[in-house]
Amino acid sequence: MIEGVVWPSRSRLRPLGGDQVAVHDGFWADRLRTNRERTVPHGFAQLRRAGTLDNLRLAAGATGDYRASADSGGAVLPFLDSDVYKWLEAVGWELGTAPDAALWAAADEAIEVVAAAQRPDGYVNSFVQVVGGGVPYRDLAWGHELYCVGHLVQAGIAWHRALDDDRLLRIGVRSVEHFAAEAPDAIDGHPGIEMALVELSRVCSEPRYLALAARMVDRRGHGLLGDGRFGPAYWQDHAPVRSAPEVAGHSVRQLYLDCGAVDVAVEQDDEELLAAVQRRWNDMVRTRRYLTGALGSRHRDEAFGDPYELPPDRAYAETCAAIASVMLAWRVLLATGEPGYADDIERAMYNGVLSGLSRSGTEFFYVNPLHRRTHRTFESDGHGRRRPWQACACCPPNLMRLLSSWRQYLATGDETGIQLHQYATASVRTDDVELSVRTGYPWSGGVEVEVVRTPSAPWTLSLRVPGWCRDARLSVAKDEPPVQVATGYVHRTRAWQPGDRVTLDLALAVRRTEPDPRVDAVRGCVAFERGPIVYCVESVDLPAGFDVEDVRWDPDREAVAVPRPDLGDEVVGIDVPVEPARTAPLVPYYSWANRGAIGMRVWLPR
Repeated sequence: MIEGVVWPSRSRLRPLGGDQVAVHDGFWADRLRTNRERTVPHGFAQLRRAGTLDNLRLAAGATGDYRASADSGGAVLPFLDSDVYKWLEAVGWELGTAPDAALWAAADEAIEVVAAAQRPDGYVNSFVQVVGGGVPYRDLAWGHELYCVGHLVQAGIAWHRALDDDRLLRIGVRSVEHFAAEAPDAIDGHPGIEMALVELSRVCSEPRYLALAARMVDRRGHGLLGDGRFGPAYWQDHAPVRSAPEVAGHSVRQLYLDCGAVDVAVEQDDEELLAAVQRRWNDMVRTRRYLTGALGSRHRDEAFGDPYELPPDRAYAETCAAIASVMLAWRVLLATGEPGYADDIERAMYNGVLSGLSRSGTEFFYVNPLHRRTHRTFESDGHGRRRPWQACACCPPNLMRLLSSWRQYLATGDETGIQLHQYATASVRTDDVELSVRTGYPWSGGVEVEVVRTPSAPWTLSLRVPGWCRDARLSVAKDEPPVQVATGYVHRTRAWQPGDRVTLDLALAVRRTEPDPRVDAVRGCVAFERGPIVYCVESVDLPAGFDVEDVRWDPDREAVAVPRPDLGDEVVGIDVPVEPARTAPLVPYYSWANRGAIGMRVWLPR
């Protein structure tokens, strides 16, 4: 069995191995295939083109100039090594699924470059070694050194678990040992190392790494990083992790920090720490999350804004923040078994995550607004369009590694049986149970689960009924008529037989969503959803001379679902009545800007 991205030694739910779930067809199969065949190979080509791999070669002694763009403050970006590590993590999970000679060759090249760059003392960081004078840990606030080590470790764990290849893991362990000896009381301005250390402790059965992660979590929030440019809340150093009441500062940093906090809490059975994360999560979902699952409303410091500060047109909504929310929700789901976290994963994945990637799989969004104005003041060429790569390219390889491991997020097990959290046409197996799942989700709401292999003793099959579903019915074929079931998890316990089938029917009616009236920017507007999909209107679908800003919802007529084969197999759009006496075609939000990027909006005025 291939252990997965997160493999707690104790938790309410038990993740299934990376080889225990396989996606065969439908929505997710198409996206995972595109990721493997186009996005991941494209990522390697861009790492070469951008000079990211060459920067590590410079650290190994090659000649040339360090290549990195400057950030908004004029400083050279110091964290580009992490893009290589995230890409390598994606490749590890992909090769664990099926061999690919070209990916193997590319990964071998990258691993050799990283190995050559590592100093004899175990330290490796191309920025510090080439640009920063070679002295480690002088700028923990902004240098991202431990953040980079965290991604290196996570890549090494993927290769260890998926391929039994420890080349990267050995490099990562030596890097960890270096900073543990040289900077044992360090915390990084960008969290991320904490969850990597916990996972490393699980892999190596080394309690020192867990203790180090726990110490880093508890040291944050005591002003050790200073005020910086944006104040201590920017890097969550304003209040202790155990007592901070709400999310604050840079969105990705907050979520990565809380991922590490959950991992520590689970391993140490620390209910106080887990409750603190849940408190912040619940407040974030209630007051600071966009309809698409996106997070972060301020461009200035890539941060959460105030409660209900959710402007659709000025949204930052970084792709990495949506990805980080999936990572955190998964950890809390494993820890608690509460269905709301699976709902949150679904909302983020179908909307806030997938919007960051083009249909072709080779262009990316860094920010994901919910409104792009048709007529704008001056902006640079290409603004508002996905790009093949970015100067700060944290999002593209982050998308790659999440999609490469996505099958691990679909189901779990525990001592009672198997739980299905996300729906795809897939096979799910444990040591003694095998299930075949068939569905047209998210375009149709039928989910059929067939028992292929089963023990004779009773066990429980649990299926999630999403929180958005108004009408769900469950039947066990040939045994009971369909019965209405409530949202949350529906459980069926019995002595199953091979060939038994369970059918879950989720009604996919078009839903009109009203905003919280405290969100000033969209007061008086409505949005439309169907199933897990949030919809938007694009200029390309409107008559000539009719802009997205002209759209006004007409409440006297009904919105209807319509096929959109131009956007992909089985894709469903929504026709929304608008004034005066027109219909505006709405498309899935994740698909916008694949046919040009003129105007788009999610929230429609009344």
